[in-house]
Amino acid sequence: MDDVKERVQQTTFDGAAITALSHLYRGELYRSTVWRTRLDATTNWAVLTTGIALSLTFSSASASPLPLVLVGLLVAVFLTIEARRYRFFDFWRIRAHILEVNFFGPILNGQGVRTDNHWNEILYQDYRSPNLHITFMEAAGRRLRRNYAWIFTIQVVAYIGKLVIHPFPIDSFSEVWARAAIGPLPGQLVLLAGLTFHLGWMVIAYRTLQSRRGADRVRPPRPPRDRMLDLARGA
Repeated sequence: MDDVKERVQQTTFDGAAITALSHLYRGELYRSTVWRTRLDATTNWAVLTTGIALSLTFSSASASPLPLVLVGLLVAVFLTIEARRYRFFDFWRIRAHILEVNFFGPILNGQGVRTDNHWNEILYQDYRSPNLHITFMEAAGRRLRRNYAWIFTIQVVAYIGKLVIHPFPIDSFSEVWARAAIGPLPGQLVLLAGLTFHLGWMVIAYRTLQSRRGADRVRPPRPPRDRMLDLARGA
């Protein structure tokens, strides 16, 4: 009985502890916001460089499609950087979410601070031994499905358009090989390399689709009325 009382006393938060946890939440939220900004930066770089490549490729009739090829490699580098950044963003976001659900949630629900699911102990162990919660490939797949798949798709469509219709439509399929050639590299080899490149990121996006968190979770049906929106409107 004494052990139970001692444990209850240890897991009861006073006003000072609640204030400290509130500041801890602000710190975790700030960290996740900083890494979220870094994610937006790499995405902006990818969009900007793709736009520049499109402008160079279609600037004149004699312009080469090489900028679209090179920018695809550059965007792949940005994706690699963003996947690494996403792992850290996910790390800080999870901590903030744990505090929102397990600390602030019961308080908002009128239950006070609850520790019956031992969230405080789990969070304490995570502070002692930090560990990233998503793999690099899963992070890359998630960013591919959300952002970079569209960027790569635009590059592919623009590249095909450059080969087929710019500056004038082709008369025979053999002209595609000639337009796709880069220096001593024949067009067949260039197109094969491009096909392998894009099939690679499609495989990554598909293989990591099943490993996303909450994929098998049964989600409740959406309510007919948005109670949060009604509350914001003062209804």
